[in-house]
Amino acid sequence: MENKELPSNADVRTPPAPATGKLGILTPGLGAVATTFMAGVESIRRGYSKPIGSLTQMATIRLGKRTDNRSPLIKDFVPLAGLDDIVFGAWDPIPDDAYTAAQKAGVLEEKDLERVADFMKAIKPMPAVFDNHYVTRINGSNVKKGKTKRDLAEQLRQDMRDFKKKNNCDRLVVVWCASTEIFIKAGPQHASIEAFEKAMDSNDEAIAPSMLYAYAAIMEGIPFCMGAPNLAVDIPAMLQLANDKGVPISGKDFKTGQTWLKTVIAPGLKARMLGLAGWYSTNILGNRDGEVLDDPQSFKTKEESKLSVLHNILQPDKYPDLYKDFTHVVRINYYPPRGDNKEGWDNIDIVGWMNYPMQIKINFLCRDSILAAPIVLDLALFSDFAHRAGMKGIQEWLSFYYKSPMAAPGLQPEHDLFIQQTKLKNTLRHLMGEEQITHLGLEYYA
Repeated sequence: MENKELPSNADVRTPPAPATGKLGILTPGLGAVATTFMAGVESIRRGYSKPIGSLTQMATIRLGKRTDNRSPLIKDFVPLAGLDDIVFGAWDPIPDDAYTAAQKAGVLEEKDLERVADFMKAIKPMPAVFDNHYVTRINGSNVKKGKTKRDLAEQLRQDMRDFKKKNNCDRLVVVWCASTEIFIKAGPQHASIEAFEKAMDSNDEAIAPSMLYAYAAIMEGIPFCMGAPNLAVDIPAMLQLANDKGVPISGKDFKTGQTWLKTVIAPGLKARMLGLAGWYSTNILGNRDGEVLDDPQSFKTKEESKLSVLHNILQPDKYPDLYKDFTHVVRINYYPPRGDNKEGWDNIDIVGWMNYPMQIKINFLCRDSILAAPIVLDLALFSDFAHRAGMKGIQEWLSFYYKSPMAAPGLQPEHDLFIQQTKLKNTLRHLMGEEQITHLGLEYYA
C-alpha cells in the first residue's frame, strides 16, 4: 500500500489525546450481537475468557525494521480505552433486559451467561426509535413516540446526554447492532443537512430510524458505526454533518461469515490471475436477523451489501479476460432450528490454464454473533481513538470490519481484506508517529 492511501484527514498528524475516564458504548439494538458483545466483555473482565477475535486486544503491530524486533500488542501501542473503563447502554423496541434478551437469542450457553447474569440483568434498554414500516418482522412495546421524526431524534440526543451524565462517562460511541431495514435509495431528502432536517420535520418516509440515530450521535459529537447494510450514515447529509462536527463515522454491515471468507479467497484468485465463471452463495440462519431478512425488502438491502464485494475486488473492467460477466448469486433462507448458528455454502467455479474449469466448495458453519461481537468492540475502541486523534468524517481505515465499506466521494471502496489490514495498521503507525511499513525490505541494501 502506498502512503498516499491514508485517509485524507490523517495528512496532518495530531497527537492522540489519552483515553482517560469512562467510555460509554451505546448500541441501537439489544439482540444477539449486542448481548453477546456485552457478556463477552464482562466475561473477559472477570477472567473467564480471552478476547479471541479482537485485533485491539490480541493483535500485534510491527514497528520499524524487522531486525528491530518491535512488535507490541496494538493495545500497548495505541492509547485505547481499557476494558475496565467501558460502560454499556442500548435501545431496543423489546423491553427485555440484556440477560433475558441473551437467553432468547440462544447464542451463549447457560454456564457462560450465568457467570455474568447479575451484570446483564442490570442493562435495560431505553425506548427505541422504531417503525414497522422499515423492519416488518419485529414488534415491540418499548418504542418512543413523537409528533415528528425530528422530535424522535431530539429524544435520542437527550438519551445520550442523560446516559453520559448518569454513568459519569467522559466519551461515548454508538455502534448499530440492530436489524436490517428495508431497501432505501438515496434521494434529495438526503442530499444536504438542510434537506434532511426538513424531511425529518415532515415525517418523510425516506428518513429511516437508523438515520435518526446517526443524526443524533453526530449532533452530540459522538462517533457512529453502522453495523447493518442500512442507508444511514453513508448519505451526503451525514457526511457533511460529520465533517462539520469533527466526528468519525464508519460503515457499513459487519463483515462476519460468508462475506469475510469472500474477501479472503477472491484476492487469492486475483493474485494468481485465475478466472472466475461463477460464485453461488447460500445461507440458512434462524436468529432474529434471519427472521428480518425473510422480508424481501430487508433482504434486498443485505443483498446489495453482499453482492458488491466480488466486483470491487476482482475489477472485471480491468481484467475482462478473467472476470467479465461472472455469475454471482446470494441467497439467505430463514430456518428457525439453526438459531444463531448460521451455515453457509459456497460453490466457486474458477478457470485455469487453457480454460480448464475447477471448483472450490466451502461449507462454513459459523456462529454469527460470536464473529460479530469482537468487531463491535474493535470499532468502538478504534472510533473513540480516532476522535481523540482529531480524525473526522469517513474512517476508510476501518473498512477491514465492513461488508460495504464507506469511501470518500468519487473513490471505490477497498474490499481486499489484506489491503484493508495494511491500511488499518499503517494508519495506526502514522497517527502514533511511526514509519509506515511497505514490506520493501530495503534495509538489506543500506
